[in-house]
Amino acid sequence: MGRVQHDLAEDHAWLDKLLQRVIGKQDRIDHQAYSEFRKGLLRHIAMEEKVLFPTIQRLRGGTPLPLTDKLRLDHGALSTLIMPTPTRAIIKLLRAILDAHNALEEGSKGLYAQCEEVAGVEIEDLFRRLQAVSPVSVAVCSDSPAMFATIRRVLMRAGYPTESLWPHQREQPQS
Repeated sequence: MGRVQHDLAEDHAWLDKLLQRVIGKQDRIDHQAYSEFRKGLLRHIAMEEKVLFPTIQRLRGGTPLPLTDKLRLDHGALSTLIMPTPTRAIIKLLRAILDAHNALEEGSKGLYAQCEEVAGVEIEDLFRRLQAVSPVSVAVCSDSPAMFATIRRVLMRAGYPTESLWPHQREQPQS
């Protein structure tokens, strides 16, 4: 496992631990852990979208890796899903999407391994540029009807169910 693959997989593990802390063993959502999770997730997505994917596409003569389209849909779903006030249903869906998403990126046949192979001698430069990605500013949570309509559209486009989020009525945010 190369440096890029190791570093990005470690970031996944850190985000997983944060998400576990969000719901923990309490009845309440840990909003401090959730805030840290949101910031970390958006930075991780920025690393892939702004550095990793464009670099690999350039090195492949303008052709992205086949998994890139699916991963971008997942990034859209994840980014949108962290916009409202968190509920247990939202956290559960985040966990499910991340489990499937991370499995596509990690491992000996995953996207990260493919990227390292394509990067070849440019791997150290790629690693440095990934590390240099700045933290991403995070908007305040929004529970507007427009936000929920957007979440539904983005999740459906990415192939994820929305019924678990709002089977009848939206679950009330927990404070």
